[in-house]
This record gives sequence, structure tokens and C-alpha cells, in this order.
Amino acid sequence: MLRELIKNKRRLFFIGLALLGLILVRAFEDQLFYDPFLSFFKTDYQNKPLPNLDQFLLFLNLLLRYTLNTFFSLIIIRLLFNEKQLMVFSGYLFLFLFLVLVAIFFGLLHFSNQPDYLILFYIRRFLIQPLFLVLFIPAFYYQQLTR
Repeated sequence: MLRELIKNKRRLFFIGLALLGLILVRAFEDQLFYDPFLSFFKTDYQNKPLPNLDQFLLFLNLLLRYTLNTFFSLIIIRLLFNEKQLMVFSGYLFLFLFLVLVAIFFGLLHFSNQPDYLILFYIRRFLIQPLFLVLFIPAFYYQQLTR
């Protein structure tokens, strides 16, 4: 698989573009997305109250960012493994994981008087970073090796 990928310069170019897309989403996160937790978690947040936030706007921006990251991640998965079924399966996984994580995230915000900031931090991290791509690529690669 890796030899085939290296031979195909066009696929490598588009993988590079998708990686650039992920980098740009991260680089311009302050300008593109409403997220009061960006600055909150950069400070000594353990003894501070949660920032004031518009939950609906936060949800829409988390959805937008997750969708952009998912789009670029699915392109990378499709180009790396060259299997449409794997990309579709990954899309369903991304959707399921988003629904679970966003429900937990907003559940903690809404129903907890003093939510555990560390749990909020890590759930939010999975929502705003392409961490699932980092988990899926080795898993799919190992799956292909064992077939």
C-alpha cells in the first residue's frame, strides 16, 4: 500500500492539500469560530468559573469545525486506502462520535453545577481537533495488513 501511494504523486499532492486544510482550520481557529473556551483553557482555569457563552452559537461553531475536520479527514482516508467503503464507514463513525461527544459536552455544561474542567477540555479537544483521524489511520492500516 505504501509503495503504491508513493508511486502515485497525484494522490500524495491531494493528501498534502487535505493536511493543509486541517492545518489552516487550526491556524485560523480564533478568526473562524466562536469558542470562548479557546482563551479559557489557555489560562489557569481550574479556579475560575466557566466563561459566559452562547450555547447555540457554540454548538453551531463546533459542528462547523467538526464538519471541516471530518471532510479533510475523509479525503485523507479515501486517498490513503483507496477504498470507498472505508471512507463511508469512517463517515458514519465520525457522525456517531460527534453525536455522542456533543451530547456529553453540552450535558456537562447544562446539568452540572461545577463540571470537571478536565473532562470538558478533553471532550472538546476531540470535537475540535482531528484526533479521530490519528486513531483511524493506524487501525485501518493494521486491518489491511491482517487481511
